[in-house]
Amino acid sequence: MATKKTAIELIALQCSECKRKNYTTKKNRRNTQEKLEFSKYCPFDRKHTIHKETKIK
Repeated sequence: MATKKTAIELIALQCSECKRKNYTTKKNRRNTQEKLEFSKYCPFDRKHTIHKETKIK
């Protein structure tokens, strides 16, 4: 069965250096149409890096 599209969706945050998906969060598509970008801690690089929004598979 297909899921119903809602305003809030789950997204993954992918590290820009090691390309691993380290975090998940929720995003309201009505309020924020552009892709999210945060400076978060990457445990694999052991430093703060830019994490960008990607889809969860």
